Amino acid sequence: MTTDALLGPAQIRDLAGRLGVHPTKTWGQNFVVDAGTVRRIVRTARVTDGEHVVEVGPGLGSLTFGLLEAGAHVVAVEIDPVLAAALPRTVAERAPEAAGRLVVLQADALTVTELPGPQPTALVANLPYNVAVPVLLSFLARFGSLERVLVMVQSEVADRLVAPPGSRTYGIPSAKAAWYAAARPAGSIGRAVFWPVPRVDSSLVALELREPPTTTAPRERVFAVVDAAFAQRRKMLRSALAGIAGSSALAEAALVAAGVDPTARGETLDITAFARVAEALDR
Repeated sequence: MTTDALLGPAQIRDLAGRLGVHPTKTWGQNFVVDAGTVRRIVRTARVTDGEHVVEVGPGLGSLTFGLLEAGAHVVAVEIDPVLAAALPRTVAERAPEAAGRLVVLQADALTVTELPGPQPTALVANLPYNVAVPVLLSFLARFGSLERVLVMVQSEVADRLVAPPGSRTYGIPSAKAAWYAAARPAGSIGRAVFWPVPRVDSSLVALELREPPTTTAPRERVFAVVDAAFAQRRKMLRSALAGIAGSSALAEAALVAAGVDPTARGETLDITAFARVAEALDR
């Protein structure tokens, strides 16, 4: 694959013009126009030659070309039918030798339950800002083949995903992501590398998949406890969990059985503690 196949500002605008594409807020479209940033993302994701990667929201193909340049086989999930139809043609024109390693799936990433071909070991994506957390959590839940994830998200969302228990930004995304993986910050991305230039800062988050906590409680039950605990952050857990426990007294008994202080708040519990509480509630 030639080194000039990656898309720069002129190529992105030319493609968009030919397709009559205008980035929309509805689908959270902000296209990366800097090849150096694309290569940095691919390096940070540790994409290897021959690896099967899934990308969500490829848009005009900026990151797709970087993944193909690294030798990856890419399944790109794109909701926009115009962009989904155009991407294979763009790759065939600019990097014909890599065209056989790309499959484009025109679909809403939130509804995708199956991917064609060998299952991916990595998810690498510039996630649409408006659905970043739901898309990430749904892919972690549905595709057990994933070993690594690198996503670009709004910096505020990145802070939540990597936040440890007890921190101000720790909440539902932090706890639920921790069920699947260890998350860490992987660098910031300047606004100038996007078209259109967003009004918010962006950051990379890296996740290394791991086994979930050992528990007899199903994930859905644990996540229901997480949701209840953070529904009103200032409430003590014995009050916050009263609804799913049946009463404050039953919630308190379950918390004590799980080794959790009933007067604590949800932000102090890690995902393992939430799993213990879920187990205790079902006894």
